[in-house]
Amino acid sequence: MRSFPSPSLCLLSSVALLGAACSSVATSAPDSGIVLSDDAGADPGDGGAVPVEKPHTDGGFVVGDGGVVVPDDTFATKVVSYTKGACGGFGASFLPSIVLGPPAGAGDQAGSLDVVSLGNGGEIVLSVEPNAIVDGPGNDFVVFENAFFAGGDRSLPFVDLGEVSVSDDGVTWVTFPCTATAAPYGSCAGWSPVYSAPDNGISPLEDRAGGDRFDLATIGVTRAKLVRIRDKGTKACSPGLTSNGFDLDALAVLHGAH
Repeated sequence: MRSFPSPSLCLLSSVALLGAACSSVATSAPDSGIVLSDDAGADPGDGGAVPVEKPHTDGGFVVGDGGVVVPDDTFATKVVSYTKGACGGFGASFLPSIVLGPPAGAGDQAGSLDVVSLGNGGEIVLSVEPNAIVDGPGNDFVVFENAFFAGGDRSLPFVDLGEVSVSDDGVTWVTFPCTATAAPYGSCAGWSPVYSAPDNGISPLEDRAGGDRFDLATIGVTRAKLVRIRDKGTKACSPGLTSNGFDLDALAVLHGAH
């Protein structure tokens, strides 16, 4: 989700305090196994998000009226942790399901609401276990955000960038460089619109699905089970806002190993 510049605030408990230092409290989401950490000091909220229903059958997700089934293990299988940055939290009460399964893209003129917002500097760690992403020909996985073109103008991308890192053991991480400050944004995530959605028949594995694609070979990695996305934004935010920062929709594996 995007926001316009406003005074920079941190939320402590349920009160907004200008200029206060943000705290970080780690908790566990009940029955989810997700470790939640709140850098902004407030409980993650859904911000009114309503997850898109993703038709499911045994062994996979149904994409489009044609009944094309994309296997379950194409997507992230688990949210390992979620650290909410300042003014994030939109959709967080629907974790983990809101970021599992296929993307629910809204095209290039609007951003999907089927997302969780990381907030300024927030991060999320996804797992594809018991499978792994492996290096194959070309790109190996796709990160789907909700970028779009303002007013449909391709010269005006509306983006919230994220830095993507991968790990096979959760200890050693290798990061795709996210250093660009103008379009095109290279190895950052969060700048390509998403066209694939459960009801339009566009498979998230197709090039026309949109999203930001990553090739493990470019960072010298051959295998990874974990993907970490860290918001790169520094947008100011106002009291009560939960939609700052990178908005994760889904993760899809193009080359996987069982």
